[in-house]
This record gives sequence, C-alpha cells and structure tokens, in this order.
Amino acid sequence: MNVYLIRHTSVNVPKGTCYGQTDVPLNDSFEEEAQVVKNQLKGKEFDYIYSSPLTRCKRLAHFCIQNQEINYRPQLMEMDFGDWEMTQWDQLDFNAWDIDWVNTPVPNGESFCEMYQRVADFLEKLKKESHENVAIFTHGGVLACANVFYTNIPLKNAFDNPFSYGEVLTFEV
Repeated sequence: MNVYLIRHTSVNVPKGTCYGQTDVPLNDSFEEEAQVVKNQLKGKEFDYIYSSPLTRCKRLAHFCIQNQEINYRPQLMEMDFGDWEMTQWDQLDFNAWDIDWVNTPVPNGESFCEMYQRVADFLEKLKKESHENVAIFTHGGVLACANVFYTNIPLKNAFDNPFSYGEVLTFEV
C-alpha cells in the first residue's frame, strides 16, 4: 500500500501563532498553492481518501480530489494545544514543556506522545485495509507522527526536519 500524507496549504494567521486544532482560515494564495499539490498527485488513483475534519484540510482535499468520497477522521487533527491555541509562541511559558515536551501535555491540551498514539492507532488500522493507494489530507504534526511510525525514529526527533505547507510525504507499507 502507498500512503500519501498531504499537509494543508498555508494559513492566514499572524506569523509565530500556535493554532493547533483551531479552525483557522487559509491564505488568499490557497488556489495557487493547492494547484501545486494537485499537480503532485496528478495521475494517482486513490482507493480511499481520508482527511482531518478541519477546514484547512477539507478544502485542500476537495480541491485535489473530485468524484470520490472523502472520509473525515478526528484522529488526523493537529495536536490539541489547549490554552496555548491562538497565542504567539514567544508569549508561552515553556518551563514544564521544555523538560519533556514529548510526554508533558500542554495546559488543557495533549502531549505529543498522546497525539502520536492516536495517529499511530489510525495508521495501525489502516495497515489492515487492502488498499493500494491512500491519500490523507492532514497537518504537519500528523506528518511528523506518521514519519515516526513508518521510520521508527525516536519521538523526540519527530520535528528535526519540519514539513512545509502543501508537502506530500509518501510511504510504501
């Protein structure tokens, strides 16, 4: 099975904002960015299409995929940053998180380990399906989790190579 994980295009929030699961708008350049993604997927026939239920992923999925059902899964949402959502990163108190950001949940949110577990559970179930090509429209954090899942790198190294807006990550499983 080929799994294509597609990160949403750029969002219209102030630079340096932690937005996580907040349903933020896409940039005005959406159609141009989405066309680049669509071109990367051109010629691929997907047996199944999944998407995060957040608008930034749904919109890209509908732009790239026509005449096929898109299945929305909350497991594919970005990390829940709780009280940190829509706050500038430089305004946040990282004291507890700096010690062990993998296992420490953000205030009223989740830890990266918790996010990884929900994404890994989804990918584990997906492995049991008999699909040839699967498209998953999702978020940077989910791409990082999938990269850990499929390559067995340590969780603490999940963001060593950040994923760009509109990036397509492919795994053969």
